Amino acid sequence: MEPLLRLYRNAAGALSRLQSPMLLAVRLYWGYQFAQTGWGKLHHLARITDFFTSLGIPFPGLNAHFVAGLEFAGGILLMLGLMSRPVALLLAGNMFVAYLTADREALLAIFSDPGKFYVADPYTFLFASVMVLIFGPGWFAIDTIIRRRLARQ
Repeated sequence: MEPLLRLYRNAAGALSRLQSPMLLAVRLYWGYQFAQTGWGKLHHLARITDFFTSLGIPFPGLNAHFVAGLEFAGGILLMLGLMSRPVALLLAGNMFVAYLTADREALLAIFSDPGKFYVADPYTFLFASVMVLIFGPGWFAIDTIIRRRLARQ
């Protein structure tokens, strides 16, 4: 039994070491996607405001500016690994609201037709945000550098 437990511990340790590069890849790719989406919204605020109005979102002009800025700045911060968990929380909330307003049918079908939920536009953005929120930014992040320096003091 001991060799089997040792094998398990070694395998679990090896997989744990892959977590940080994986989180870096998620942060870089999805951070870029968020920043790119936010940049596009910043340059088409009138259209985004009209879209938000059609969805019945309160204060559509203010929310268009907020969402565009959040996605752009949040994407950049996610790529850098700076304030990762608070930014991931805000971005996850943003994607949940996107499900509630623009893809409500997909959200309500999460148990009856999960495929509809998975293929909706907000899904991968929500998944990446929740992943960073739960696991943190990983070793290759400004947050980690700051935490290490503060721990030394």
